[in-house]
Amino acid sequence: MADSLDLVNRDPNNLNDHLKVQFEDVFGEPEGARSIDCVWKLSYTCFNLWLGLCYKLATLFYGICIAAEWGCEFAMIAFYHIWYITPMLRVCEINCAVFKKLMETCMGCCLTPCCEACGSFFIHFKK
Repeated sequence: MADSLDLVNRDPNNLNDHLKVQFEDVFGEPEGARSIDCVWKLSYTCFNLWLGLCYKLATLFYGICIAAEWGCEFAMIAFYHIWYITPMLRVCEINCAVFKKLMETCMGCCLTPCCEACGSFFIHFKK
């Protein structure tokens, strides 16, 4: 299972396309407001170093536990859908089919004679 994992493209479905965390996505100096070149270069280096280090430490300490929790969460969602929600939808469909039959019968008994009477009254008017 883990052997087929793509370690290069880790977001093949573009789930986090909105997340822009590169230096160029966060910082930009317009013309007329420029820092010294060495400050800009060191800022770039520090940003990328700390971004990588903090992200790697956070994923090391929390990533596995969070992935396990989300695995359990989606397992419970699947469980609820398979064993509770889908059967309840089927119960609802069965009950609604009975209600539909009841309504058709009531409409046929109560409304059809009235509509036929009105129809026979208006049939006498000709153009």
